[in-house]
Parts: sequence; structure tokens; C-alpha cells
Amino acid sequence: MKLAQLELRRIHLELVTPFRTSFGEQTAREILLIGATTDDGIVGWGECVAMSEPLYSPEFVSGVETVISEFLTPRLTQHGEFSAADVAHILKPIKGHQMAKAALEMAALDAELRSQEINLHTRFGGSRASVPSGVSVGIFASIDALLTAVQGYVDDGYARIKLKVEPGWDIEPVRLVRDLIGPDMGLQVDANTAYTRQDIDHLRQLDEYDLLLIEQPLDTDDLLGHRDLAQAIETPVCLDESIESFTQAEDAIAIGAAEIINIKPGRVGGYLEAVRIHDLCAAHGIPVWCGGMLETGIGRAANCALAALDGFVLPGDISASRRFYSRDIVQNPIEVVGGEVAVPSAPGLGYDLDVDFLESITTSVHHLSL
Repeated sequence: MKLAQLELRRIHLELVTPFRTSFGEQTAREILLIGATTDDGIVGWGECVAMSEPLYSPEFVSGVETVISEFLTPRLTQHGEFSAADVAHILKPIKGHQMAKAALEMAALDAELRSQEINLHTRFGGSRASVPSGVSVGIFASIDALLTAVQGYVDDGYARIKLKVEPGWDIEPVRLVRDLIGPDMGLQVDANTAYTRQDIDHLRQLDEYDLLLIEQPLDTDDLLGHRDLAQAIETPVCLDESIESFTQAEDAIAIGAAEIINIKPGRVGGYLEAVRIHDLCAAHGIPVWCGGMLETGIGRAANCALAALDGFVLPGDISASRRFYSRDIVQNPIEVVGGEVAVPSAPGLGYDLDVDFLESITTSVHHLSL
């Protein structure tokens, strides 16, 4: 295909409740959407998962918009015709900026698949029509507030609970949530790099609560620390922020730093790289699951298709849209039914935009001719 135009659209979407992690609190999402229009007039959309500030990763919305405008788009323009599978190779000379590249590849995939009238689920070869849905629960001001929220998610039918933790908010919340949900429901924790190697003995206390995993407890670049932690505790160690590419996943597996991997397409540079990492992990017997970045219905639809691959054996962070947003930017947003979400089957990524609502929350639009 050949692209005729890119649209960089910023939107502001309020969260239904504040979402706090070890690196900060969000009350709204500023999101950069990328619309890719082909010469044939087909429009595909990608969603960038970068935050407004460089807290989760070095990327942030304003920086992503600059990188796409000044460096990534010109390379696509110079290349002329290309397929979605070519995007990563074309953009490889630009170092880093995985989330920016992923958003462009996502838009190209959507446009390409819509033109072929096939869906992302078929493109990936996923075997399931629905996938188990887990929910991510932030850090609260009180234990009572946490338990009330968790009970609500249990009542909503989620298959798994994930608790955000940090020093001072870990052992006791985990103990009480385990007591609340019982021994059979899946429970895991996510530290977002909040601990150090000196906390290994402290983290060993979590073994008592039969957790599915502890996610990214140490710094992003501390693979050896994660290896040591994995050897010292019974709770499986899962890597998130540490995995930004196939090679990093390969290295982490080789040294025993990753017993489980959370695959976030935006973090690793795109959905096609995510599939490669899935295949690598499957070959080594490493369980994977699909992480979330508070995506709109665009990203949630794509994540569903990814999570339908056989290697995704743990429930992902693909919650109902209403978990975070009172109104989504797509028609027929994701819902949880019986602990699962249906994999979209419409052409492209599998959604239709709610155009009127999208326009009402748009803060800027920038068009780039190719």
C-alpha cells in the first residue's frame, strides 16, 4: 500500500476514578491517535500508549508527536509503497521510540487489513473467540477503599485481580485481598520498578499468598537482580518494563530473569514484534500475558486479537472499557461477560469509531502529507 496522509490527533479522556501506581497518579489520559489514509482512501488508526510525562518509559505524548512528524514519517514517505510488516524495518535506523513506531505500525496494519477485508485476529492466527479478562487495581488512600473496589471487580466477573504495590503498600493489602477473594481466584501484584535488590527478603513474604506472579519489582535495567530474586522466592517473577524487544526477551530468558513475560505491544515496538516475542516464549515454555496501558477501544480491540494466541495462558489486563472510561471512542466498546471478553471480528483491528464523541474530546489535529 501507499499512504497519502497521516493525521496526528490528540484527545483528552477523563478516567472514571483516579488510577495510582508507584510512579504517580492519573486522573485523565492525553492520547495521541494516528490516522493513516491510503491512496485508495482507506483509513486505519493507531493508538500511542505513551503517557503525558516520561514516568513509565522515556517516551511522552509531545515527544512522540515530534518524533513521528520530524523523523519517522519522512522515512515512510521516502520508501513509497510498503506493507505493515515493513514498517519496523523502515524505521529501525531511528533509535528507540518504540511507542511511536508501534503506533505507526498499528495504523498501517488497520488500513492494510481493512483494504483486504480481514481482521487482526485472522492475521495473527489466534485460536480463541474470547480471552479471559483481568483487572488492574491501583493504590488507594485506605485499605477499606481498596477492598470495596476489589469486591466490585469480583462482582463484575473478572477472572483475575492485579494489585499495584509499592513499599509500605504491599504485604497487608495483598493479605486482605487474598482473604476477600478466596484461594481460588487469580491474584498478582505489579510493582512498576518500586523495589531494589535489598528488598528480596521483604518480597519473600508474598510467597504465602499464592500469587500468580510479581511483575517488574526491580529497576528496568536490573536483569541480574531479577534473576537473583527469581532464585530466592517462590512467587514467579514477571518482567514488563525490562522487555522492549525480542533480543531483550531472549536475554532475560537465557539468564533466568524472566519466568513470565508481560507483552505490551507499544512497549516492544508494535504488534508484529509482540507476536515474535510470543513465539519465542512459547518455544522456551515461558508463559506470557497481554498487559494494558489504559487503552481506548482501539488498543483494546488489538490487544484482544493478540491475547487470543495460544501462548497467552494467563489473563491479560483487557478489562471492560467502563473500568477506566465512562464513554469510549469506539462504538460497542469491550465488555466483560463471564470473566471473558470477545475478540473483535470486524475487518481491521475490529472496531468502529464513535466519530461525534471523538471530535468532542479532540484537543489538536495535525495533518502530514506523504
